[in-house]
Amino acid sequence: MTSAQKSGFGATLWDWLTTVDHKKIGILYLAAGAFFFLLGGLEAVIIRIQLISPENDFISAGLYNEMITMHGTTMIFFAATPLLFGLMNYIMPLQIGARDVAFPFLNSLGFWLFLFGGIMLNISWFTGGAPDAGWTNYAPLSIQSPGHGVDYYVMGLQLSGAGTLMSGINFIVTIVLMRAPGMTYMRMPLFTWTTFVTSILVLFAFPALTVGLFLMMFDRMFGSAFFDAALGGNAVIWQHLFWIFGHPEVYILILPAFGVFSEILPTFAKKRLFGYTAMVFATFLIAFLGFMVWAHHMFTVGLGAVANSIFAVATMAIAVPTGIKIFNWLFTLWGGSIKINSAMLWSLAFIPSFTIGGMTGVMLASSVADYQYHDTYFVVGHFHYVIVGGVVFALLAAMHYWWPKMFGRYLHEGMGQLAFWTFFIGFHLTFFIQHFLGLMGMPRRYWVFLENQGLDTGNWISTLGAFFMTFGVIVFVINMIYTTIKGKKAPGDAWGTGRTLEWATASPPIHFNFKQMPLVRGLDPLWIEKMEGNEKMTPAEPVDEIHMPNGSILPLIMTIGFFIASLGFIYQAGNSYWLIAVYLGMAIGLICMLIRSLKDDHGYHIPKEEVEREDD
Repeated sequence: MTSAQKSGFGATLWDWLTTVDHKKIGILYLAAGAFFFLLGGLEAVIIRIQLISPENDFISAGLYNEMITMHGTTMIFFAATPLLFGLMNYIMPLQIGARDVAFPFLNSLGFWLFLFGGIMLNISWFTGGAPDAGWTNYAPLSIQSPGHGVDYYVMGLQLSGAGTLMSGINFIVTIVLMRAPGMTYMRMPLFTWTTFVTSILVLFAFPALTVGLFLMMFDRMFGSAFFDAALGGNAVIWQHLFWIFGHPEVYILILPAFGVFSEILPTFAKKRLFGYTAMVFATFLIAFLGFMVWAHHMFTVGLGAVANSIFAVATMAIAVPTGIKIFNWLFTLWGGSIKINSAMLWSLAFIPSFTIGGMTGVMLASSVADYQYHDTYFVVGHFHYVIVGGVVFALLAAMHYWWPKMFGRYLHEGMGQLAFWTFFIGFHLTFFIQHFLGLMGMPRRYWVFLENQGLDTGNWISTLGAFFMTFGVIVFVINMIYTTIKGKKAPGDAWGTGRTLEWATASPPIHFNFKQMPLVRGLDPLWIEKMEGNEKMTPAEPVDEIHMPNGSILPLIMTIGFFIASLGFIYQAGNSYWLIAVYLGMAIGLICMLIRSLKDDHGYHIPKEEVEREDD
C-alpha cells in the first residue's frame, strides 16, 4: 500500500489529489505557498519599478492600486500562512511522535479550501480587474469599488479562511490527544508549542474575519448597508472587525517563526534551548496580549484619548515577552559550539533584523507619535522588517533545516549562502530607507511621488534592494531544482546534532512515521538517548499492526462545489441565472458532506509483517 509500489503518472496524481497523509499535505501547502510567494514577489517588484523615479508611469494608477492590494493579500493569506502551515503539518506530528494528525480528512479539506481560495482571488485579474481597496479592504472604499474585484477578495478569503480554521482545530486536537508516551506538555519541542499556540490564535481570530467578510458580502452582493454611513451603517466597524482578526494574524505568522528559530539555534549551537519554560510562557503571553492591541492600527480614527492610551500601553507590553525570547536565543548561542550554515545564517540574521522591526513597532505604539507615522512609508518599513525579517527569514531557514528530512537530500550550501547574502543585503536596502522616506512625509499607497521633495534617491535605493532580493529568491529556486536532481543524500539525523523526534525517523519518513511509538524520557528526547549511547529511540510498545486512514477525493470535490457557489454569489447580483451556480455548488458540497457522514470509513490496517519489513 506504500506510495513507492504505485506507478504511472495517473496513479501518482490520484494519490496526491486524494491524500490525507500529513506529510504529503504539508508538501502540497509548501508547493502552493511557494507559487503564491513568487506571485506576490512579482507584484512587489512591479510596485518598486513604478516607484523607482518621480512621476513614473510604468503602470497606471488603477493598476497600481490593484497591485498593492494583491501583493499584500497574496503574501499574508496565500504565501506566509500556508508555507507555515505546511511546515506545521509536516513536522509537528513527527515531533510529538504521532502517525498522522487527529482529523486527516479535515486536513485535506483545509488544504483544498486554501488553494481554491487563492485561485478564486487571482481569477479576478482575468475577469475585469483585481481588488483595489488595499489588503485591509477598508470601507467605504471597498463598498464603492466598481466591478467585481472586491467580491473576489471577499469570497477568496472566505474559502481559504474556512480551510485555515479547520487546520487550527485539527492541530489543537492532535497536540492535546496524540503525543507519544512520556511526551508531557513541558517536554514538547518549541516548534510544537508555537504550532499549538498559533492554532489557538487561529481559532479565536479567524471568526472575526469571517463575520466581517460576511457583512461585506451582504453589503456588496445583496444590498445591505452594514458599512454604508449614508444608510445608517458604520464604516469604522469594518476596521474593528478586520483588525480584531488582523493583529492576532501577525502573531499567527510570527509565533511559528519563533518556533523554527528555537529548533535551529540549539541544533547548531549544540546546546539545549536556554530558558525553555520562559520561552513557553512568553509564547502564551504574546498570544494573550495579541488580542488586546488591535486598535493601535486605528490611532488616527478618533477613538479618543482614553482608548488610544489603553491600546498604546498594551502594545508596548508585548515588547516584554518578545524581549525575553530574543535574550533566550542569544543565551542559547552564548558559549555554544556554533556551526555556521545556511539555516544558521538566516537564524542569526533574524535576531537583529527582527529587533529593528520590534523597535519601530514600539515607536508606532505611541499613539501621539503615530499621528506623524500613520499612513507613511515608516509603517511599510516597520511591518516588512517584522514580516520579512521575521517570517520570511524563518521560512528560508526552515527550508534549509528540514529539507533533508522532507526530501532526503541536502540543499546546496554554496547556493544557499549566495541566496542568503543577496536577499539579506537587498532586504535592508529596500526597507531600512523606507523609514526615512516616511519620516520625510512620503505617504503609503500612492501611485507616484513628486520631484524636488528629496524622495528620489531613497526610492531608487529601495528599488535596487528589491532587485537584490529577487536575485536571492531566484537562486533559492534554482537550488531547490538542483537538489531534487542531484543533491547529496541525507541520513535520518541529517545534521548529526538533532535533538527532537523528527530526527529519529527516516529521511523522508516512512508513511506511518514510526514503526513503534517512541518512549519520551525528557525534553529533547533524541538527545537524551544519544547521550546514553543509544543509536535510536527506545520504543514504548512492541511491533504491532498499525491503523492508518484511507485517502479520499471528497475534500477536493466538496471544495470545487463551494468554489462554484462562490462564483455564483459574485455574479448573481447582476444576473439571477447565476443563482443556479449557487444552488449547484452548494448541492455538490452538501452531498459530499452527506456521503462523508453516512459512509463508514474505518481506514485500513498495515499487518505486523509488513511493518517489520520497513527499515526505520
